Amino acid sequence: MAALEQTNLLTDHPIFFLLRTLGYHCAPLGIPPLLCSPIDDTMRHSLRVRSFLPSLLVSLLPFLSPVLAASEENQPTIHFVRNPDPAPDFKLTGLDGEPVTLADSHGKVILLNFWATWCGPCRAEIPDLVELQNKYKDHLQILGLVVDDDDQDAVKEFTERFGINYPVAIATNDIRLQYGGIAALPTSFVLDAEGRIVQKHEGLRDPVLYETEIRALLGLPIGNVRVETFEDTGQIFLKHAERATELPGVDLSKLTPEQKISALHKFNAETCNCGCTFTLAQCRIYDRNCQISKAATAKIVAALAHPAPSKSAPAKSAPAAPPVPAPSTQPAASPAPEKPHD
Repeated sequence: MAALEQTNLLTDHPIFFLLRTLGYHCAPLGIPPLLCSPIDDTMRHSLRVRSFLPSLLVSLLPFLSPVLAASEENQPTIHFVRNPDPAPDFKLTGLDGEPVTLADSHGKVILLNFWATWCGPCRAEIPDLVELQNKYKDHLQILGLVVDDDDQDAVKEFTERFGINYPVAIATNDIRLQYGGIAALPTSFVLDAEGRIVQKHEGLRDPVLYETEIRALLGLPIGNVRVETFEDTGQIFLKHAERATELPGVDLSKLTPEQKISALHKFNAETCNCGCTFTLAQCRIYDRNCQISKAATAKIVAALAHPAPSKSAPAKSAPAAPPVPAPSTQPAASPAPEKPHD
């Protein structure tokens, strides 16, 4: 989203402002693409201004080129999972009494939205979801699954008051667990037409992001937005946390490559004691604020970075004294006989 924000700043550049005042429409990056094209002739701009525009653009080219170059560097990007997993299907009864399943929407892009009536950000994004459902009703199906609220009558009254135009059902705890526990609200999963989860979003997001992803999955133009893929290392399904080489709040920079592999193995082998029933790696991804998994992973890293000396190692022996030479066993030499005198 930072790239999208930078893009909005780009279209506020004085050059684009000038073009707009001359009757040219400069759309932000995204949908539609960043193009400067004449607006409808009914705007009745003078022919004189129109004829003056080409020379004006030529004179502004030295200033415009760096801006366009910067737009390429700050090109907005959306991300989809590479080799996505199928979404766990379910069968619920909607507030209208009709069945709510993923299978019934096979062939459409699905936006699976977990929300609650008491959640402020959830309420804020509902008008945008209603608009998306209206705009792409033939190719998109939004499904709203309510969590932490069992009062169907209150939820139904809420949906009627907000004009929700897509199926809404109350999620069971089992469904929440199948989708990773739903640590934050709202949480939305984006499914392609094959029913595979290609992206997950937590919290309130810009509706432009949702629309861009939907259009990309439908094969519709998305302007100059780039599409990149990534490997799921626990962001979508916690079971893939074993693929992660980095974890939130865990500093592995002081470990050797071999120590890092050992640490990651331990993170995926040991269970967190916070009560989540997840491994340490899964807990760090699921709940970045968990102090128990944070302390446990830090302890493992410290033990690998500064291993304690082994207590069973033998003590160093004192250096051996040089050997004492053995006494000689040969008989002592006899004095030479005295020579007789004459």
